[in-house]
Amino acid sequence: MAKITGKYEVLYIIDPAQGEEGIAALVEKFKAMVEAEGTLTNIDEWGKRRLAYPINDLPEGYYVLMNYESKPDFPAELERVMKITDGVLRSLTTVTEA
Repeated sequence: MAKITGKYEVLYIIDPAQGEEGIAALVEKFKAMVEAEGTLTNIDEWGKRRLAYPINDLPEGYYVLMNYESKPDFPAELERVMKITDGVLRSLTTVTEA
């Protein structure tokens, strides 16, 4: 039988040059997407941290970790939107429970 929902976490890095309002707007945008398609269980803003290696010549990024439950097809859509959104440097979605 197919899984109806799964538990996922996504960690994404925002360009700090977006400013406080820009960062808050992106966090809210992704939060609203998750809430529309599933259940947001936790959102943890780690804040500005040094990157392990420069991305687009930037030494720092604003890290955000979200845990959520959704249908199995939603994480791919969230990743697609993050890839085409200006200001998002990197994102990684993982399944937290099998």
